[in-house]
Amino acid sequence: MSRIGKNPVSIPQGVEVQIDGQKLTAKGKLGELELYIHDEVCAKIEEVANDDGKTSKVVKLDPKSKSKFAQQIWPTMRTLVHNICVGVSQGYTKELEIHGVGYRANMQGNDVVLYIGFSHEVRYKVPDGVKVEVEKQTKIKVSGIDKQLVGEVAAKIRAFKKPEPYKGKGIRYAGEYIVRKEGKKK
Repeated sequence: MSRIGKNPVSIPQGVEVQIDGQKLTAKGKLGELELYIHDEVCAKIEEVANDDGKTSKVVKLDPKSKSKFAQQIWPTMRTLVHNICVGVSQGYTKELEIHGVGYRANMQGNDVVLYIGFSHEVRYKVPDGVKVEVEKQTKIKVSGIDKQLVGEVAAKIRAFKKPEPYKGKGIRYAGEYIVRKEGKKK
């Protein structure tokens, strides 16, 4: 029995979830997302009584068989359903910081232009479904409703110039700790 999979996914206020066979659709104030639930997992919407006497809707997922694969994919599908429900109601955000003398970023149309110590500027075209803001020249904010897409875009921007271990120059996540190395000694 999975500790994650057995927990039902509560549907937030203002989110409408529909299940049509193996296709789950969630609509919220920020947009709409779809998820195809694996054939080894069944999903259903139930009403549950809260502590205060009111009822709320939850999505309950269960494995269809006792096979090892069904037991493994069940908590994964539960987490993906939870990510969709949170995404359409609140959205996801990743923040990046740029460290280094002369390193900076700005937006030109739908492109992020990075000046990160190369002889040329680095351009990254932002995909649909993700919003990128450059708050200061050294702070980048990536936001959207799809958790996987937001994380992927942030990781691609970070990969252009990962933080190096000697001076810590490069692009890092906000709050990320860089383990520093000591330089050569004479």
